[in-house]
Amino acid sequence: MKLLASLLTAAALAAPALPAFAAGETPAKADLVKGQASYEAVCAACHGADGNSTIVVNPKLAQQHPEYLRKQLHDFKSDKRADPVMKGFASMLSDEEMNNITAWLAKQPAKTGFATDKELVVLGERIYRGGVPDRKIAACVSCHSPNGAGIPGQYPRLSGQHADYTIKQLNTFRDGSRANNLQMKDVAAKLNDREIKAVADYIAGLR
Repeated sequence: MKLLASLLTAAALAAPALPAFAAGETPAKADLVKGQASYEAVCAACHGADGNSTIVVNPKLAQQHPEYLRKQLHDFKSDKRADPVMKGFASMLSDEEMNNITAWLAKQPAKTGFATDKELVVLGERIYRGGVPDRKIAACVSCHSPNGAGIPGQYPRLSGQHADYTIKQLNTFRDGSRANNLQMKDVAAKLNDREIKAVADYIAGLR
């Protein structure tokens, strides 16, 4: 039950958040009260009462851009992003419910995280901020901003995300089992295990 499991995250960890609406169409005004009720019924057990998951393999969703979350839910529902657990939960939700839930999550303050490895975090910062030019690995900062806040409507927030979750997502991009973003597949394909761990640890401490 990990609503939005697999968001991210990292080394530019996530797909551009294209709205899951037809061209020129915008979602109806969200009902935050209904959004909270739906979230508590479907998502809270895995992602925390306020969207700040305490389970390190499940992503924090608080303060995430709603466009990104809606896209991921639609991708789970349509199998563009493979996850049988998330497909089950996403399939239960209407577009209106997705809109309400994601709008409510965007209003919840994200709790800060922290890095744990002093040596690795130096490498992670170097990759996040400058990429690896000689291997044509793009800097994460160009899409996800210096403090990991992302760009609303385009790139997800990464700041403070669980390192374990980010590692998992970069690995699934790298091995092709997560295929809903070509840009991230290309980035992750060039990263080795140590670099993935380093970037994830650095992202966990971003604020």
